[in-house]
Amino acid sequence: MSMNKHIYGWIMVVFVLSFCITGCNNKKQGQTGRVNDISFDSIQIEKEYYLLNNTDNPHCELKVNFVYPKKSTSPELLEAIRKDFINSMFNEHFEGLTPEETFDKFTDEYLKEYKSLEEPFREDIAQNQDAPVETWYNYTELRYNEIYYNRNNILSYSSYRESFTGGAHGSHQLKNRVLDLATGNPVTEEDIFIEGYQERLAAILIKHITEANELKDPKELEDIGYFSIDEIYPNNNFLVDSSGITYDFNEYEIAAYVVGITSIHLPFQEIRHLLLPESPVSHLFN
Repeated sequence: MSMNKHIYGWIMVVFVLSFCITGCNNKKQGQTGRVNDISFDSIQIEKEYYLLNNTDNPHCELKVNFVYPKKSTSPELLEAIRKDFINSMFNEHFEGLTPEETFDKFTDEYLKEYKSLEEPFREDIAQNQDAPVETWYNYTELRYNEIYYNRNNILSYSSYRESFTGGAHGSHQLKNRVLDLATGNPVTEEDIFIEGYQERLAAILIKHITEANELKDPKELEDIGYFSIDEIYPNNNFLVDSSGITYDFNEYEIAAYVVGITSIHLPFQEIRHLLLPESPVSHLFN
């Protein structure tokens, strides 16, 4: 399995469409229950810069679509969720800034860092007049986030990053977050699973990956790019909706780069014996 379905549908259109999202309950599997009292907006940018301001030179491409919480009846909750969105999409370096300020500062810093390559590029051109060096200076940065589930006091969302910095290939990363809107706190595995869940949950994850690749023996996964099956373990990178829990494993986490991002959806009924009867998400399956 490669990138999961909640990446592919957006990657081609996310920078074409401008939208304001209210509720954000599109296209997901389990969309039952009361919609949360929170609305969203988005900021987009597409920017290019050519080294030395010369369009014949290598360039960088920056594309970002940032969906962020805009309104809520609780100012404290809104602030907590905004902080989580900013940290997930960017990092803690931007803590304390508004979404707009974060967006502008991130853009400025990315372009400033790329422009720092201008002097090394000038030197490379002078020293390697007969050898092309341009490809090592072509950079791309793609980031966007997507609401996965926004009902029943649970907010699940993903932040996706694709980056190329002149190497052999780019990198792709998916970061999932689940928030309990009753408190504004993130939901972790320890909040929803019983003690000692790891080994049994790992076995279920391995079973799903094996079946998805149409294999009979989990050991066969190692023949198609996965590392040792003993390294496939719950990684806290999950989403929740009213149908179950979806895990995502990024490149090099459990498999070689060519395998891509591995996604596994676990229906609640299959893992119910591992779930705490009282947890921030228990109302979704009780």
